[in-house]
Amino acid sequence: MNCYILFTDEVQFNRDGVNNTHNSHVWADENPLATVESNFQLRSSVNVWCAVLDDQLIGPFILEGRLTGEAYLRFLQEELPRLLEDVLLNKRGRMYFQHDGAPPHFSCEVRNFLNYRFPARWIGHGGPHNWPVRSPDLSPLDYCVWGWMKELVYSVKVGMRDALLGRILDAADCIRNSQRKLQQATCAVHNRAAACVAASSSIFKNQL
Repeated sequence: MNCYILFTDEVQFNRDGVNNTHNSHVWADENPLATVESNFQLRSSVNVWCAVLDDQLIGPFILEGRLTGEAYLRFLQEELPRLLEDVLLNKRGRMYFQHDGAPPHFSCEVRNFLNYRFPARWIGHGGPHNWPVRSPDLSPLDYCVWGWMKELVYSVKVGMRDALLGRILDAADCIRNSQRKLQQATCAVHNRAAACVAASSSIFKNQL
């Protein structure tokens, strides 16, 4: 009997993209009076939750405000069931829930709920199946989906927050329709986990 893992994660999108000027330097003998372009003076960001299950992208869901244990528990109780409505019942009945070791995920209330909702079928810090801390190389969201989504979102400069939200939704639709690539990313977890074990949990070469 097959089992399925619902890989979940949150990420932040900024309206001024992924520009990083920390390593931008202008070398000159005299003051060149150079400027560094910045998209916006006022920054705004959006916290986005997504999940991958086999060849399906679940979400995105916009997490408003600061993510706390209480807010995350409310999301799991009230929003996650709705987001999973399009998942076949036979998958939902056998799937394992996975999240990382972020502090909101580790609250006692969250762990108690997951023990109730996914008895012996959730993966994460403090759960029945541990998930290694700080392990972005092992989640298909980290090594595939987020980079893919950000590439689509930031292909053009984004202005207002509503425009950013619209591009996130459009990017998600594009990814959702690429089921073969999603399944390849999910299946790659096995090879990546084996590579991690072979490297004694240190850095290993990316592979998909």
